[in-house]
Amino acid sequence: LLGGWLISSKSLQPKFSKLNPVKGLKRIFSVQALAELAKAIAKSILVGGVAAGFLYFNIGKFMGLMDQPVQQGLVSALNMAALVAGLIVLSLIVVILIDVPFQLWNNAKQLRMTKEEVKQEHKDSEGDPHVKGRIRQQQQAMARGRMMSKVPEADVIITNPTHYAVALVYQEGRMGAPRLVAKGADAVAARIREIGEEAGVPRLEAAPLARALYHHVDLEDEVPAELYTAVAEVMAWAYRLKHVAQQGGEVPPTPDNLPVPPEMDSPGRRADGNEAQP
Repeated sequence: LLGGWLISSKSLQPKFSKLNPVKGLKRIFSVQALAELAKAIAKSILVGGVAAGFLYFNIGKFMGLMDQPVQQGLVSALNMAALVAGLIVLSLIVVILIDVPFQLWNNAKQLRMTKEEVKQEHKDSEGDPHVKGRIRQQQQAMARGRMMSKVPEADVIITNPTHYAVALVYQEGRMGAPRLVAKGADAVAARIREIGEEAGVPRLEAAPLARALYHHVDLEDEVPAELYTAVAEVMAWAYRLKHVAQQGGEVPPTPDNLPVPPEMDSPGRRADGNEAQP
């Protein structure tokens, strides 16, 4: 009333679904409804049987009430009424002792069914976790396959030497800095090294730099400014190696003591402040 009158024609619209006789019959003849009906009939029979039995075994006393004085007959009638009421209460207590455990069991069963329905509904709406897990694995495998396809195009591969491997590429004029196109640990790192070796990509063992790039640079991201100097030395070495392989000449010395900030030589935050992805 405080919010004012609200007139809606929606409640006046006929809902033929409520007139569906099949649904009505299902509700009427459901297991729960039949069980409640059976209990009601049993209670009626029990109470009626107790009252009828009491009347049958005390019919003489009831008939004798007419021969007693009014006051005495009233007292006798009240005593018999109290007795039959007590017997009915006792019979109902027996019913309760049977019905309460049944109700507890039935409610627990319905709760279990409800939990299963909730799980099924969640599964239907969100998808089966096992299926989602397989889909995620397939997506990761596809992403790994795309990543591996870029390894032959890399300019250099930097390793740890065996635990980590990262592949860098640089296209002058199209990139502001070398970009990480592949990275991996253990078996993935071994596969990167294998593909790189087959494609003739220069490979350098530089543990601190490999760890820094693996932990602090995401796929398809450019190298952070903190690693520019170290990566520049590696890229220059890789370009000279390619030049020697194509045109001959003296093999350049392998870079060593590459400048890697101590805070970059460990898992943690990337240079842009975001969490590094494993």
